Amino acid sequence: MAENISNKNSKSAVKDLTTGTPLSLILGFALPLLGGMLFQQFYGLVDTLIVGRFLGVEPLAGVGSTGAINFMVIGFVMGVCNGFAIPISQRFGAGDYCAMRRFYANSILLAVLFAAVMTTAVSLLTGQILTWMKTPSDIFGYAYTYILIIFLGIPAVFLYNLTSAAIRALGDSKAPVFFLIVASVINIVLDLVFIIPCKMGVAGAALATDLSQAISGVLCVLYIRRKVPILGIQPGEGRPDRQYISLLIKMGVPMGLQYSITAIGSVILQTAVNSLGSLYVAANTAAGRVLMFLECPFDALGSTMATYGGQNVGAGKKERLTPGLWTACLLGIVYSAFALVLVIFLGDTLTGFFIDAGAENRAELLALGKQFLVINCIFFTPLVFVNCVRFMIQGMGFPGIAILSGVMEMIGRTAAAFLLVPAIGYTGACLASPIAWILADCFLWPAYFNRKKHISG
Repeated sequence: MAENISNKNSKSAVKDLTTGTPLSLILGFALPLLGGMLFQQFYGLVDTLIVGRFLGVEPLAGVGSTGAINFMVIGFVMGVCNGFAIPISQRFGAGDYCAMRRFYANSILLAVLFAAVMTTAVSLLTGQILTWMKTPSDIFGYAYTYILIIFLGIPAVFLYNLTSAAIRALGDSKAPVFFLIVASVINIVLDLVFIIPCKMGVAGAALATDLSQAISGVLCVLYIRRKVPILGIQPGEGRPDRQYISLLIKMGVPMGLQYSITAIGSVILQTAVNSLGSLYVAANTAAGRVLMFLECPFDALGSTMATYGGQNVGAGKKERLTPGLWTACLLGIVYSAFALVLVIFLGDTLTGFFIDAGAENRAELLALGKQFLVINCIFFTPLVFVNCVRFMIQGMGFPGIAILSGVMEMIGRTAAAFLLVPAIGYTGACLASPIAWILADCFLWPAYFNRKKHISG
């Protein structure tokens, strides 16, 4: 009886993606999620904007030079937490709420352990990694200060990503959006306060990001306690369980490694860009921030496919997978056309938001930034497939495939770093991600149809 009451009281906070037309379900889930991701990008965007405007090109390049290593570490956290949410969404789709809560409880235990180990390890290795990446000496100090403080905030990243992933696994993509809006406003205020009157430099930007992430995580915890009683851990459900921990690791670690392996290619590519000099690093940083913003719809569609796939596999509704996947892909393709038109006409203007108006070589920086944006947006359709197909496969319960697709992306970016950048310079760096996306697609589509055959229902 208690289970039924708990489920009934939480209906407003969860959403069943196993019934209804895919288009309405996907849009209803993805749009709020997109809003959250856009606001999440404000963490990085505000850092870059304020650093570039108030501290100058060298601090901007220093912050930007850490992007790849930041993604390699923080991306692992995000991937692990998303992987932990797969069994939660599948058990929710199957109606097995006791097992769902036990998976949630054991994921919390694993997250605490992972956060402690990762924070210690990467903080000690930060300087060595930046040296290996050939970070230019004139921006090394800025890069080290910024990324070290970001890494010290890894526990906050785990807190937010674990709790928000659990909320999304139950079909609620709206609540995390609100929390990110609040955190984004706080981040903007703290950035301005720490950098301008407090004169904390890049350290202030990093600290503002950490504090904002922690606040959004705490808000998710409070929301689960008050609005999602179905996730409330009952007596006896919070004990460590070897079987549950094993499955969580099987789901989470491959997804985390997929992000990190992909990022290894980005780190190698960033090393190649660093070798071109601070001018190219600054242009790549500014345009890269714009690109991450433009890529948010693809991330939203990907996360939607993970929950959609997980719930429908758990409910035994295999026939709903492909129609949902094609619907998401078509939505992404339509958006890709819009993004390309936008950067063709406004690419230099968008890049200019992150470059000081009085910066030396501003015109060249804007031209390089627009070049980067246009080349990448031309190949957005392959990126649509990467996100939608890969996350669908993960939601279906085959996270190991993610590692292999990440390997393909790593190969693409590494090849560009060693072959194209030395041969054709910055244009080679611009082509690196498109090559990575195409290689991943060549693997993902056959993998999807192959894995689908192994699902019952």
